[in-house]
Amino acid sequence: MSDFALSIDDTLFEITESYPETIEVFVSRGFPQMGDPEKRNSFGKTINLKTALMLKGLSSESFMNILHESIEGARTVGDVTLQSGPIKTKTALNGESLSIMGLLPCPVRIPLMEQFEKFARDYTDKTGTALNYQLQAASLGLEWVEKHILNIESKKDLPDLFLSAGFDLFFDEKKIGHHRKTGFFKDMTGDIKVNSDFEGLNIFDPEKHYSIIGTVPAVFLVNMDELGDRKKPESWEDILKPEFENSVSLPIGDFDLFNAILLNIHKKYGKEGVEKLGRSLLEDMHPSQMVKSDKKKGNRPVVTIMPSFFTRMTGGKGPLTAVWPKDGAIISPIFMLSKAEKEKELQPIVDFFASKAVGEILAHQGRFPSTNAEVDNKFEDSNYMWIGWDYIKENDIGSLITECMELFDKSSKEQIA
Repeated sequence: MSDFALSIDDTLFEITESYPETIEVFVSRGFPQMGDPEKRNSFGKTINLKTALMLKGLSSESFMNILHESIEGARTVGDVTLQSGPIKTKTALNGESLSIMGLLPCPVRIPLMEQFEKFARDYTDKTGTALNYQLQAASLGLEWVEKHILNIESKKDLPDLFLSAGFDLFFDEKKIGHHRKTGFFKDMTGDIKVNSDFEGLNIFDPEKHYSIIGTVPAVFLVNMDELGDRKKPESWEDILKPEFENSVSLPIGDFDLFNAILLNIHKKYGKEGVEKLGRSLLEDMHPSQMVKSDKKKGNRPVVTIMPSFFTRMTGGKGPLTAVWPKDGAIISPIFMLSKAEKEKELQPIVDFFASKAVGEILAHQGRFPSTNAEVDNKFEDSNYMWIGWDYIKENDIGSLITECMELFDKSSKEQIA
């Protein structure tokens, strides 16, 4: 019997204040504003769960079960990582500790935390070294990173190991990017063979600074009822055609994935391609909203671009059809950064996150293809679009993302006007 009280008449704010682990549930199921503290405080106080679910057309019984599962799951694994401050798995026997921080994709966070909790306790038992860790839901995103990472001025205060998807944080010279050239980080995964799904892409860092343990692929979801007499888009080039102007929903709020899309379009089609992408924009939607976009009363997108995980939520019914781009699903890498000076202490932790077990959680529970060669990612389609390390090396990625975003914003606003 559960020892917590949860009522359908509670406001969203009351629920998330009492049970912070439910924030990612709300965000991943159509309430993106609940991931923002200010909006959670304002919007969340004005609506109770019963009304919110009614407005979204969601089953109250199913949703309550999901909330209960998230709370139970968090308690089972001691998952209090949404709270502030470092978490110690066990008191250090030798006075030593390591810090681990990062953002984990929402669909796989709880199973990953469960495995990591077991590993962390064994690690402390064997080494006497405590692990201080904060592995947050990716839905907390930019605000959490700015608070806990970007304000750190001293190298020694940076986490010993950091996990997250995306390009902005890791390659922007004004953020963590400037540490890369100094050899501050080291890829400790060794000379491992890449998963055959990524063969030929040269996805591993040739300079051995950053590790990549998996990827988040972007694919299309096409509303066949809204397509009309247009040919179904099969490639990124198709998305940029005039017939899809003002017809595409893009994951702008998902900075990691959207930045990857912008960079790949810029590399392949130049500034003109980014401007065309801007003109294609109909609206920004969370993936959980995208998969129900066919039920919108108006302004329905013809194409939505989203992480492949969310295409499973359509259930294979209705007018929405998933399309894997024939020129490759654009990928946002899941990076792992490890301090070179702590290689001996970090090696077992790096091995854990790069392992087959973690890779299978990413691939099978989240549809985030693993780079581990031992993992069967179980994707019928496995061609990907990757910007490449040469492109990263030749460009100031932080400045390029800003430039692309400005081009995109300008052309999308001109289209609306």
